[in-house]
This record gives sequence, structure tokens and C-alpha cells, in this order.
Amino acid sequence: MNIKAKSFALCALCLLAMLSCHRSDGPSQEELAGRAAKIYYEYLRDGNYAAYVDGFYRPDSIPGCYREQLITSAKQYVWQMREDHKGLAAVEIAGAKADTAKHVGHAFLMLCFKDSVREEIVVPMVLHDGNWMLR
Repeated sequence: MNIKAKSFALCALCLLAMLSCHRSDGPSQEELAGRAAKIYYEYLRDGNYAAYVDGFYRPDSIPGCYREQLITSAKQYVWQMREDHKGLAAVEIAGAKADTAKHVGHAFLMLCFKDSVREEIVVPMVLHDGNWMLR
């Protein structure tokens, strides 16, 4: 093996060692998508319907009357949860997947109802300006 080949092999080994030791300093995009979805559903649980609606990605502005309709729809959804399960007690993250190249993902949430029923839901998400939003 000549000196060039040895130098190349040594550089390749050093690069592989550095890559294998590299650790991310922050949460993954999957984790961030799951956290965001959980927060939005906790807004619903807490009756903060406007904040829940504001968590939806809307590339264009919407008229105020349409926003009010979305808030009313969120209220009806929570009312139905109360009718069916005595309300939402807690929201847990069950997992998440993200495709950072396409800026989309799915959060898997476990809705824990007050009547002890648990339901896993899939929440489509979109990454917009560094923030995960409901899709």
C-alpha cells in the first residue's frame, strides 16, 4: 500500500469515526411533530378552541366568519367527546413519523377519555417555517 492509499484510508477511518460519534443536540423532527400535535389537542381539552384552530396550516388567510365556523366545529367535537366519553382527560404521544424532505409528518396520539376509554388517532402534520402545524 503506497502513502496516498494509506492517507486516504486513514482519512476515511477518521471520517467514519466522527460520523458514528455524532449525536443530535436537540429533539428529532418526529418528536417535535408529536409534541406540537399533543399541544393542539390539549388546547381542545382545555377549551381553548381558537388556539386549536390557529394550529392548522392555512397557506392563505381565511375570512373571520370561516374561522368562527372552525371554532364552532371544534366546540362541537369536544361536546361530542363529552357526550360519548365524559370528556377528554389526557393526551399522550404514542409516536410520530416525519418526512423532512417533503415537510410533512404524522403524529400518533392516544386520547385518554374520562370514562377510561383510550383511542389512538393519527394527526397529519405539516412543517411550515420551522413549526409543526395541523394539516
